[in-house]
Amino acid sequence: MEIDRRKALLGLTSALILPRCVAADLRGQSFFNEVFRHGVASGDPAQDSVVLWTRVSGQSGEVAVDWSVATDPAMRDTVTQGTVYTSEIRDYTVKVIPEGLPAGTQLYYRFVVAGVVSPIGRTQTLPTGKIESLVIAVASCSNYPFGRFNGYQAIAEDSDIDIVVHLGDYIYEYDENGYGADAGRALGRVHEPRHETVTLSDYRIRHAQYKSDSGSLAMHAMHPLIATWDDHESANNPWSGGAQNHQDGEGQWIDRRSISLRAYYEWMPVREPGVGESRESRRAHFRFGDLASLFAVETRHMARSEQIDLGANEDSLTSPEAAAEFYKRVVGDESREMMSQSDETFLAEGLKASVEAGQPWRVLANQTILARVVAAPLNDPVFLEAAESLEGWLADYARSLIRVGELEIPANMDAWDGYPAARERLYALAAEAGARDLLVVTGDTHVFWQNRLNTEAGEPAGLELGTSGISSPRGLYELGDAANNRHDELLVETNDSVEWMDGRYRGFVKLTLEREKARAEFVGLSTIETRSFDTAVIRSVDIVRRDGRLDYA
Repeated sequence: MEIDRRKALLGLTSALILPRCVAADLRGQSFFNEVFRHGVASGDPAQDSVVLWTRVSGQSGEVAVDWSVATDPAMRDTVTQGTVYTSEIRDYTVKVIPEGLPAGTQLYYRFVVAGVVSPIGRTQTLPTGKIESLVIAVASCSNYPFGRFNGYQAIAEDSDIDIVVHLGDYIYEYDENGYGADAGRALGRVHEPRHETVTLSDYRIRHAQYKSDSGSLAMHAMHPLIATWDDHESANNPWSGGAQNHQDGEGQWIDRRSISLRAYYEWMPVREPGVGESRESRRAHFRFGDLASLFAVETRHMARSEQIDLGANEDSLTSPEAAAEFYKRVVGDESREMMSQSDETFLAEGLKASVEAGQPWRVLANQTILARVVAAPLNDPVFLEAAESLEGWLADYARSLIRVGELEIPANMDAWDGYPAARERLYALAAEAGARDLLVVTGDTHVFWQNRLNTEAGEPAGLELGTSGISSPRGLYELGDAANNRHDELLVETNDSVEWMDGRYRGFVKLTLEREKARAEFVGLSTIETRSFDTAVIRSVDIVRRDGRLDYA
């Protein structure tokens, strides 16, 4: 029996079903061939340049790679071209940054090795001067074993989208028996290598596997990417001196971090660190004409203090009053950092420049939830009865949420809630720059969010849009919809900062910026288990400016 996937999709009869169409200029093209198995990609665009990327397979020694950029998909009107060389030293990846390109222009590119032509990619440079709109796809958290990257496919097929912003967890480091193992075995998407990624070879193989997904191939070929890492590109929950998932026997953390970031720069269409900057530094300011600035900063490796372990501090969490004192004294310690001082300076200068230029939008690409979110009391029978059925780490996670919910403090110490003094410094530098209107896009949680940002004194600081995962499920994914829905409802009821949240769906956020308003569309997928799927806008919200502050219409 054929299921009507449009009716099955999320059970929402009011959801807007999005059209599915491949852009006409590259329709019918295969994004894969035996020499270019990992496709082509572009990223980090500027007004006069863009990073072009590919990887060649089945070669040995030093390999000459011809490249060209044109204004038409037939590649007849060539703008620039050249030859570069790659070898096993950089895992046969190729990165080219052609300069002198025309601003605000859609361009096409390809590579050639020994007569074999790559798929044609489409990209564009950033505009100058007056522009009326910008459409951004916001993505995060693509875990290969959990399912196909259909969200990437949907982004590829949406010709309205100008650029993709990926907020991290582009790959995951776990072994074949780790997070997502059961789903991976059922779907035939088991992690390679089978063990956890620790060596340079391990990380390279994992990146190669993720870029073999058909949705990934399509998205990278169709749209330029702005990417910032989160934690799993190296290991779960890193900080400046270690990581939760870096264990004894896995070498020195600083070596593993360096190895993972080397593979990241090899396999991603991103610019290399500037002169005097380390691989750990990943910050950028993207200017979209007179309409918007988008900022990416680093919050994992450069300065982040170690996460507070609430479970290890149970003796200090005996009551809501004791927990509040612990949160203020220990978690709220002024010395705890998220961003480096150099990143804070970089962001402050960029925000000030944007304000002075009269741009209406300042978008911050952020990894973990910025809004203050106090854990909800979860003494609801729907949630408690479902939680009793959990086993292993999911049961432990549920118990920890229930316990923290009794204490009236935030639960996620890996988010900005674990660094409230650093968050106040961020809000203060934005205010000093005249930017009390931050529009923050956030990943990490595998949940859709619509949040308000406020200082500790209650002053509005901006708005936050959180995206769900491309394939990664919410933390308590085995609870079922009824219990998870109740959890979300309770969290919204507990927090004035949270307007809405929903963790039932995989997907992405489609953000449209116009001069007077913005629109956020939360796009959900019908399935990630098969190549055939539908998408639906499960919620949309307009953002306007009132008295110099951002607000939901």
